[in-house]
Amino acid sequence: PASRARRGQDALVTARIDLRDAVFGGEQTIELDTAVRCDRCEGSCCEPGTQPETCQTCHGHGMIQRPVRSLLGTVMATEACPACQGFGTVIPTPCHECDGQGRVRTRTPLTLRIPAGVDDGTRIHLAGRGEAGPGGGPNGDLYVEIAVRPDETFRREGDHLATTVTVPMAAAALGTTVTLDTLDGKQSLSLDPGVQSGHVEVLHGLGVGRLRGQGRGDLKVDVVVTTPTDLDDEQRQLLERLAEVRGEEVVHGAPQAKGMFARLRENLRNL
Repeated sequence: PASRARRGQDALVTARIDLRDAVFGGEQTIELDTAVRCDRCEGSCCEPGTQPETCQTCHGHGMIQRPVRSLLGTVMATEACPACQGFGTVIPTPCHECDGQGRVRTRTPLTLRIPAGVDDGTRIHLAGRGEAGPGGGPNGDLYVEIAVRPDETFRREGDHLATTVTVPMAAAALGTTVTLDTLDGKQSLSLDPGVQSGHVEVLHGLGVGRLRGQGRGDLKVDVVVTTPTDLDDEQRQLLERLAEVRGEEVVHGAPQAKGMFARLRENLRNL
């Protein structure tokens, strides 16, 4: 007789994690809807105290022969026994817990270890953690696909992180020190006098842990210099005085661009 044990199916589930777990690694408990071996029959498919019996149709062979008409006349074809589905045995008293399948469906928790450096779409392979096989067969494998939630502060660029810091115009001109809230805690960042928008400061080793290597990437800080708006009279006078001292020309209001017909009329007048 053939064994009823067959390998269980592989399973794919998704684990949603925060950026911090992707950077440093961590653990997360997920709930699986899966098939496990039946505790009542221990995968045998039979009610306790009973056992499979030899199929009387195929006499335990699992196969039968029957005549089939063909162009060459009647030939004997071999096929799986319909009484025992090819196993050679039948189960007279199936387990009432699993209906003779040797496994039942249930929800079970799984503690997942997340390595540092995983990204969206990374799949973690857990051998033998998939569904239990029918008839007491071995478990399949489990694949956990990682989905990283968007972070409000940091962007990921491979092994690096990127963020933005805004600096007032006066502080940018004079130089300043800003305090950043990073995933490693607060970090001080010194900006030289005259720093411009678009300048990038790099904090080494504060990025993402490398999935297949040592160390971590960097944290890139994009500087954005903000220009003051809604100036009061005193502030406007101070800026105009600064422009005068620096010899900068201040134009109040930009001239509007002339339309195509206005330019055409002006050219005709100049002829």
